Amino acid sequence: MVSPKQQRIDPKKVPTPQTTGAKPAAQKKQGVSGRPGGRPKTTVVKKATAADWISGARLRTLPLGIAPVALGTGAAQLLSDGGWHWVRALLALAVSVALQIGVNYANDYSDGVRGTDNNRVGPARLTGSGAAKPKAVLAVALSFFGLAAIAGVILVVLTGHYWLLAVGAAAIVAGYFYTGGKRPYGYNALGEVFVFVFFGLVATAGTTYVQVGEVNAESWISGVAIGLIACAVLMVNNIRDIDQDKISGKRTLAVLLGSRASRIVFAVFLLLPYAILVFFTLFYPNAYLIFFSLLIAGPAVVITLTAKTPPELILALKLTSLTALVYGIGLGAVFAF
Repeated sequence: MVSPKQQRIDPKKVPTPQTTGAKPAAQKKQGVSGRPGGRPKTTVVKKATAADWISGARLRTLPLGIAPVALGTGAAQLLSDGGWHWVRALLALAVSVALQIGVNYANDYSDGVRGTDNNRVGPARLTGSGAAKPKAVLAVALSFFGLAAIAGVILVVLTGHYWLLAVGAAAIVAGYFYTGGKRPYGYNALGEVFVFVFFGLVATAGTTYVQVGEVNAESWISGVAIGLIACAVLMVNNIRDIDQDKISGKRTLAVLLGSRASRIVFAVFLLLPYAILVFFTLFYPNAYLIFFSLLIAGPAVVITLTAKTPPELILALKLTSLTALVYGIGLGAVFAF
């Protein structure tokens, strides 16, 4: 027989939380999801708007596509028989600007899927922020590369210089693999080489060549000048992201040089074209007017050398890009008129 005392401590008859309605201590802390503290808070990402897509084109960098075409067209006028090749000039502009926009969207896509933009401090990107699907951003990038290719093919047919197809193809491939592919060269301190070659020499000399079939010294030398300003734009952008790029493993030239040296190199990139401008004043009396663009370039240099916050460097980037536009259109006009 079982004594009353044994019955009181029989484990089979000990009340449980399920039979009494009580909740275990851990369960009391749980929310309706069954997780401690309830459901985790999630950040709702708004779908990209038309304004976001336009911002993704990085309009502040478009002067890098416009300025060399203006210079090349002005230089072509020196070799022309007196007429303007407007159709060819506009097609060259379409190639340059579409390529620039394509590169910008391609960078957005590639940096986003790599996770590089997870640490960025500048304006939010479409892919990195999750506002747009990566495939959609890639599709837009390829569309602009396609537009550049179409304009380029038309230009080649008009001029009959079919070997230029190889140059155009190289520009598109270089634009995509700047940050795309398994081994993007932009992650190995070669970004400045790309912008100097394709948005400096190739864009300027190429514009002159498709209009008159040859390239003069004005085109080559001014191509060097605008290429240096393009390098300055890229440099100040990368100075802003030095710490974040280090975390992401993106070895830009700014990362390799460090903040102080990069700021000095930026100043050299932006001011050296004015040394080239001195040379042009020896042959073109009105070339001195382009020195007024130093009213834009000078503050950009001062801000970059002293900046302590990302917004300051973003302002310097805008001023540098505007310098490229004024320098390119201004000197191109000096050549032409």
